[in-house]
Amino acid sequence: MKFGQVEDPSKIDFTLPKDHSRTKEILKQNKKGLENISIGCAKWNKTDLKGFYPKGTKDELTYYATQFNSIELNATFYGMPTSEQVLTWKEKTPADFKFFPKITNTVSHFRRLLNIDDVVTQFATAVLNFDEKLGMVFLQLHDNFKPKDYERLEQFVNKWPKEVPLAIELRNTEWFTDEEIFDKTCQLFEDNNITNIIVDTAGRRDMLHMRLTTPNAFIRYVGANAESDYERLGDWLKHLTKWKKEGLQNLYFFVHQNLEKASPLLSSYFIENMNKEWKTEIIIPKMGQENMPNLF
Repeated sequence: MKFGQVEDPSKIDFTLPKDHSRTKEILKQNKKGLENISIGCAKWNKTDLKGFYPKGTKDELTYYATQFNSIELNATFYGMPTSEQVLTWKEKTPADFKFFPKITNTVSHFRRLLNIDDVVTQFATAVLNFDEKLGMVFLQLHDNFKPKDYERLEQFVNKWPKEVPLAIELRNTEWFTDEEIFDKTCQLFEDNNITNIIVDTAGRRDMLHMRLTTPNAFIRYVGANAESDYERLGDWLKHLTKWKKEGLQNLYFFVHQNLEKASPLLSSYFIENMNKEWKTEIIIPKMGQENMPNLF
């Protein structure tokens, strides 16, 4: 994942910002406690995750699902999934596995939220075949989709089929730098039970907000293939521990890297430390030791 990549990560201040005042109030609304923890990568492609799969692996998703409990499904961004394809993916994974499919780019990038009723219906119909394995669908807006088109976003949100859980990632800096616009957008999300995605990447610190709009934390973490990645993950674990105490209901944490082959390694580190801190028993992904020294 090249988004937010910088030439020298050592020059970046990776300090996590303070919570928005509304976040604590949102977390208080959850009376059920922590229900689900999903940690995974963005894809299961062997070409990207070099060194992760044992020699002779015949089906990448089947093996991936023995090591992770979820996947941020970027494949659906580049092509509309069919119901048959969704059922095939579903059947290759264990009962507790979760898929988080990205809405096809026809909606977000080509039609830019205009005249999309047919595409949304087709997409929602397909992904509902994940049944209990559907974690949450997410919309990633184009970098140049700005608040001037707020009405398009509002219409999309209001028309979205409520039976499909949804998260939205805003990318243009104007959504975050204009406080009035950010508040208005977050209120729209709150009113419609939509999760506000948090992106942590080196070159786009403007996107790193700490405003939750549901008791769910959907975090897309992008490492910089640097030693600082480990410290950053440690900071995230501390912050998430705070949110857990305040009422976090679901955690969706997906690890990316500029060089994706390091994603399983970082995920293993994060999960291992979470298991120690939270007394959880999430499976720790394995990776051949011979591949680790060259990942950074």
